[in-house]
Amino acid sequence: MKNYIGAIDQGTTSTRFMVFDQSARIAAVVQKEHEQILSKPGWVEHDPLEILRRTEEVIADALEQRGLRASDLAAIGITNQRETTVLWERKTSKPVANAIVWQDMRVADDVARFAARAGKTASGRRPDCR
Repeated sequence: MKNYIGAIDQGTTSTRFMVFDQSARIAAVVQKEHEQILSKPGWVEHDPLEILRRTEEVIADALEQRGLRASDLAAIGITNQRETTVLWERKTSKPVANAIVWQDMRVADDVARFAARAGKTASGRRPDCR
């Protein structure tokens, strides 16, 4: 019988996997950090393959921590960084480049310019709105 629910939390600085029992109590939890790649001022990137490895590691470690198998899980929920972007090569299934993290500022000037053209401030509000 599948008595557990898993949750992957792929965040900005780490990946975590939690296992919950039928009473919503935490049965196991493992978290591993991943590298922040800051190759230029304002740039924030992650290695997509490292994120994938960390995800696989935390799942395996949490299941082992509790003596569980994947078949013991009824479902797995996922939460992630949302705006972080990774492009994958369709034929090879390999990432084209590092993930561009939501904190990255390389296009901030472009965003400000587009917002100004649209008559809005960088916050998305029109200057005349209160």
